[in-house]
Amino acid sequence: MKKTFEGKIISLKMNKTAVIEVTTKAPHPLYKKLIKRNRNFKADTGDLTLLVGQKVKFCETRPISKEKFFKVMEVIK
Repeated sequence: MKKTFEGKIISLKMNKTAVIEVTTKAPHPLYKKLIKRNRNFKADTGDLTLLVGQKVKFCETRPISKEKFFKVMEVIK
């Protein structure tokens, strides 16, 4: 089963690659306050025309390059 994520595009400076930021909220182990955690993923854009700031859905795929293991599936609104 392939993992899918939703995130915001923060960079499009590479060729056919987007850097996508995924934000999750998790409780602190001791104090139970919700903490935001950000993680960046590099994803293959293929033929899609994307803009910085768009929300996208992307999924796992075979390794495309040294750091690229994801592919953008669709743009969310």
